[in-house]
Amino acid sequence: MTYCFRTLALALVIFAAPAFATEVTDFFDQKVSLDQPAQRIVALAPHIVENVFSAGAGDRLIAAVSYSDYPPAARELPQLGSFKAISVESVLALEPDLVLAWASGNGENVIRQMRRLGLNVYTDEPRDLEDVARVIRDIGALAGTEEAAEKEADRFLETLAGLRQRYSGAEPVSVFYQVWNDPLQTLNGEHIISDVIRLCGGRNVYADAATIAPVINRESILDRDPEVIVASGMGEERPEWLEEWRRWPGLTAVSKNNLFFVPPDIIQRHTVRILDGAQLFCDHIAQAREHLQ
Repeated sequence: MTYCFRTLALALVIFAAPAFATEVTDFFDQKVSLDQPAQRIVALAPHIVENVFSAGAGDRLIAAVSYSDYPPAARELPQLGSFKAISVESVLALEPDLVLAWASGNGENVIRQMRRLGLNVYTDEPRDLEDVARVIRDIGALAGTEEAAEKEADRFLETLAGLRQRYSGAEPVSVFYQVWNDPLQTLNGEHIISDVIRLCGGRNVYADAATIAPVINRESILDRDPEVIVASGMGEERPEWLEEWRRWPGLTAVSKNNLFFVPPDIIQRHTVRILDGAQLFCDHIAQAREHLQ
């Protein structure tokens, strides 16, 4: 009889315990705890959408934001508008069990408000390349797709390690990364693209800027005289405004014909594809070194 009661008690404990329970800490030391895998995920940035698919949880997405266009399946998702202007009420109405937010894109006020309303919010802010693998693993843990997420994260880190080994001894060159021409904008040393520049053996001439995406003036660039200029732009084609630098032939990057382009989707999104952009970036820097000899 005692054995039967003990067996019954153990069965009740097992039955009462959640089949799934996980807790991860986001990029701002906020703990996100779920008692079951996330089934209704809202992603508030294009790079987050892509990382959800990389983590094997793309089928859990119920909404995204504008420009969420990769992979192709992401284009079918309902959109909540721009990542810069999130309607908290619209997010709440979807009744998600997990919201994936981007700190510098969505803004602290929006994220704080969503948490106050009881939503489970995981916030990312990748600043170096290894952070991409961390995000994918965290999403996998929250969605219960750890196996797929770990596989993708490991593949990413293996490729990254190969690139670091290949370019670790490269001769340093000074690099100006141009986000846009009007206003003239770049990125500082805290941005993940600065890690790409370091990976390739480059030195970001605006690493010391106070803000992550500063607007600068042309005189400042002429004064810093970068050996290489790499532009992004808005699409897959080399922007016409990159050629405007040829009006200053005394600039080292111009005199050495070191004006390059990397498509923004593979360099400015914090996803596994950033290594495709990094490889192209490093190829450009290697070519620039030859021009500088």
